[in-house]
Amino acid sequence: MQHQNYSLIYRLLHWAIAITMILLAITIFLRMTWLNKNNIADIIGPYISATQQTLTHEQVITLAKQIRAPMWQWHIYLGYVLVGLFSIRMMVPLWGEMPIRNPFSKHLTAKERLQLATYVVFYICIVISLATGLFIKFGSENLKKSMETVHTLSLYYFIPFLLLHFGGVLIDEIGKQSGIVSRIINGKK
Repeated sequence: MQHQNYSLIYRLLHWAIAITMILLAITIFLRMTWLNKNNIADIIGPYISATQQTLTHEQVITLAKQIRAPMWQWHIYLGYVLVGLFSIRMMVPLWGEMPIRNPFSKHLTAKERLQLATYVVFYICIVISLATGLFIKFGSENLKKSMETVHTLSLYYFIPFLLLHFGGVLIDEIGKQSGIVSRIINGKK
């Protein structure tokens, strides 16, 4: 495989999508851990009791949700950003930039087919995540719960993809594709 130089548009989109997805993952991580409504309620509840005030458990959970709401709003904004970036990513091949290569092409090596197939699966997962996120926000209330389930499950493609991506970059960097990190940062080795 020849060394690929990356155009400015390729590098900007790559890093914009990567940063947006990492920020989205951080909002998910926070919601699942420190900013989990039950964790926040466990902090608020004893404080309320110690100050001789009373709130029901449901009221404490409501307050906990309000505390984390601004962070979750960032998740929604970042989702909109990713919709825009991913839409651009899917359109730029029309102008000759960043072509989406066919993983079933006959002239590819097994490694190249695996790489391209991984990206196709990744793109499909992103589309599912974005579509279900938009449906949760703008779709019918009747299907909202099932869309939330699919949207939540779609989180589980991201970590394996990151591991595969970083592992592949590392293998290429120490192998025949050395300089790949430099090229994705500044366009050339």
